[in-house]
Amino acid sequence: MGCGEAAAAGGGFFLLLRGIVLLLGVCKALCLEIKVSPKVRAFVGEQVTLKCSFKSSSPITESLTIDWTYRPFTSGQMETIFHYQSVPYPTTVGKFKERISWVGNVARGDASIAIQSPVMSDNGTFICSVRNPPDAYHNIPQTMLVVVERGFSFQLTSATLLSILVFLPSVIVVVLLLVRMGRKIGVLKEKKKSGCKKSSIEVSDEPECTERDNCLGKLRNWCLNCVDTDEEDPY
Repeated sequence: MGCGEAAAAGGGFFLLLRGIVLLLGVCKALCLEIKVSPKVRAFVGEQVTLKCSFKSSSPITESLTIDWTYRPFTSGQMETIFHYQSVPYPTTVGKFKERISWVGNVARGDASIAIQSPVMSDNGTFICSVRNPPDAYHNIPQTMLVVVERGFSFQLTSATLLSILVFLPSVIVVVLLLVRMGRKIGVLKEKKKSGCKKSSIEVSDEPECTERDNCLGKLRNWCLNCVDTDEEDPY
């Protein structure tokens, strides 16, 4: 390679590098960054929010515009479902008529919208586009919406499951202890009620009991002990 060719190659590389630097400088000065959730899951009939945030290198003015477009997963054309310029303009036609609401705040860099009563046919790709002149360049992020039926079964979180495993046995043990205490209190009351009375004739500290009373008292106490015992009688 001759000196002329080397110089030309070097000059071309210098021009390319200079162009990249200039492009980066322009983009840094006039670019607008947009962020959305890549995938959003919604349930049939329950409002869902499509979040979109932006960061502009220029002050927010009345020239700022926001557009949300929708494209179904199946074959279909892209349609604009929301437009904002100073005030929100939800679509007045199509499947999203009267179902789109503005929940954003441009002063805070929020361009989010909400969909009322979503259905499974709403599944598709949503694109949030923000323009704030003189910002000229911006990325085009997309949100994939998936609408499903909410099942009757619920999923237990690990914390909920742990709580059930720990507290449920404790509650059962406490209930059993209370039942056992109640039985013992009942036995004591029965023993007091079955105590023999003193004879009105004899002035003695020993109770006067008939043979029949003794037999019934012993039988009652034996039955109560059988019910209250933790182990079965071997006989």
